[in-house]
Formats: sequence, structure tokens, C-alpha cells
Amino acid sequence: MNITASQVKELRDATNVSMMDCKRALQESEGDMDKAVKLLRERGMAVAAKKASRVAKNGKIAAKISDDGKTGSMIEVNCETDFVTRNEIFQTFVAELNEKSIDVENPAEAFNAEITAKIAEIGENIVLRKSEKFVAENGAVASYIHMGGTCGVLVEFGFDKAETTTADGFKELGLDICLHVAAANPMALDRDGVPANLVEDEKSLHAKQVEGKPENIIEGILKGKLNKYYSQICLLEQGFVKEDKISITKLLEAKGKELGDTITIKRYTRWQLGDA
Repeated sequence: MNITASQVKELRDATNVSMMDCKRALQESEGDMDKAVKLLRERGMAVAAKKASRVAKNGKIAAKISDDGKTGSMIEVNCETDFVTRNEIFQTFVAELNEKSIDVENPAEAFNAEITAKIAEIGENIVLRKSEKFVAENGAVASYIHMGGTCGVLVEFGFDKAETTTADGFKELGLDICLHVAAANPMALDRDGVPANLVEDEKSLHAKQVEGKPENIIEGILKGKLNKYYSQICLLEQGFVKEDKISITKLLEAKGKELGDTITIKRYTRWQLGDA
């Protein structure tokens, strides 16, 4: 049966289900709008659509590292209430998606049908809000999930020796760096990652503070102020949370010397549940 674009649009407007699913339902119901709506409701799609406008800010962040340590994935699955967050069904569902996420390229697309079905089962809007995957070519990936899923961290490390991946010393370092990122929440990995406008704002602020001082010492003061600023927001320059007298860069150097390797941080990501 020939289904028109206007029929598909009408069904979509009524249910907020995807155009493709609306067209399929109309074809199966031979163009009967009421039957098509019923089909979508039976499949849980219309239920999901009705609840899609409700804000999902609770939920859980989860992460998984591959057996060889070279791949790490992290997902954030949101629901509407803390009650559902703590529900065993929801917790198990997130764990299942987390296990699968490391093997798929687009979790939101891959898990769409499962999420739709779970919405119908639980009765709350559920959203796979974010997903991230790190693959280390020469190194390894580490992760940390804080407070049962309210904060999540992925860090990719680089090094020269393959055996460093399985070394106990590296595993300890990987967890320590992830814990640090969770606690210190750096803005950027290094100075190159800090937005230029923020640096200029910082320079302007301190320039006003040294107005009237001799020119020969202003430059030194401003340099010192800017260095302190970077040490507060750049991961590699921050003081390690467990021993703030040693920077993250120095910690990497010390651990690398201990393991006979050169260890670097390639990239990191930190999520707080519900953040943009």
C-alpha cells in the first residue's frame, strides 16, 4: 500500500516516534491511523515517545576496559528519578549496556530498541545520554567510577613498552590518575588546551593588580601569576591529590623511571552525572 508523507508526519506528530517506524506501522496497518498508533504502543515505541519530554537527570555512569587494557568505553544512562536509579532492574540494564558498549561504534543507535523496551517496562524515560571510547595504539586505558556512578573518568596513557600495560605499578598509577581527575576536575590536559580568551582574561586581571609597580619586576610577577593559574587548571601541572607537592608530570616521570618506561597521558574525559 502506498503511504504518503503527510500520513507519516501525522502519525509522527501524534506519537513522536521516528519517521521510519511510523511508515512501517502504517504499512502494516494498511494506512489505518488508529491501528498504527496501537501497533506502536504495543511495541513500546509510543510509550517511549510520550515520556520523551520528561527530563532524565538521574541515572548512572559506567565504564569498561577491555581484557588487553587497550580499549576503554564509558556510557551515561539517565532516568527520571532516584528511585529508578536504585532499582535493580535499571542497575542490571546499565550493566548489560556497559558490557556491550565496548564492542559497538554507536551505542545510542545500537541500543535504541533495548532502551525503548526498557522504557515500556519501567515506565520512566530512559536516555543513553553520552558515550565515549578510547583506543590506545601504544599504551593503555584506565577508568574510575565514583560514588556508584555519579562521576566517571577515562584516561588514555602512552608508553613505549607493551609489558607496561600489565605491570602492577602501572595499574596503580592508572587508578591514581583517574582518582585525581575525578577529584581535581582539571579544565585541560596542558596549556595548549586552555581557551585563549581565558588566558587573556587572567593576564588582564593580574595586570591591574601590578599597576604602578616598577616595569622591571612586572613581567616576572605576571609570569608567576600565570604559572600558578595553569597549575590549578591543567592536569599535567596540578599537584597530585594524594601528595600535592608533586605534580602529575613528576609523578609520571617517577613511575616511568620505576618501570623503565616513558609514560605520558594522551587524553582524558571526566563526566559528572547530568552535566552537559
